[in-house]
Amino acid sequence: MAKKSLELLTETMFYVLMAFLKEERCGVDAAEYIRQKTHDRIQLGPGTLYTILAKFQEEGLLRETSVHGRKRTYRITERGRQVYLEEVERLRRCLLDAQEENDHPQEEGSL
Repeated sequence: MAKKSLELLTETMFYVLMAFLKEERCGVDAAEYIRQKTHDRIQLGPGTLYTILAKFQEEGLLRETSVHGRKRTYRITERGRQVYLEEVERLRRCLLDAQEENDHPQEEGSL
């Protein structure tokens, strides 16, 4: 069976969508937002960033709103917002499962 496109977002993809939640941005501004948001933990190079932006356009998660020379500005689509929110919910469930496991660890050797 073929894997659904964008079934799971990578951490980098998640932050790229987050960068567009509240405003239109160009790629450079999105990369700077992500760098600041993650306190330098994630620093996107142009190759990675523009590959993700192209993929998100192709998948209908972002749309280009303006082009001035080489500067392209993007806006998140309703579908992009939905994918982001679904990923937030998936991550919440993962964290709840981890917390539950930490609260009730199974003793070693018992099954």
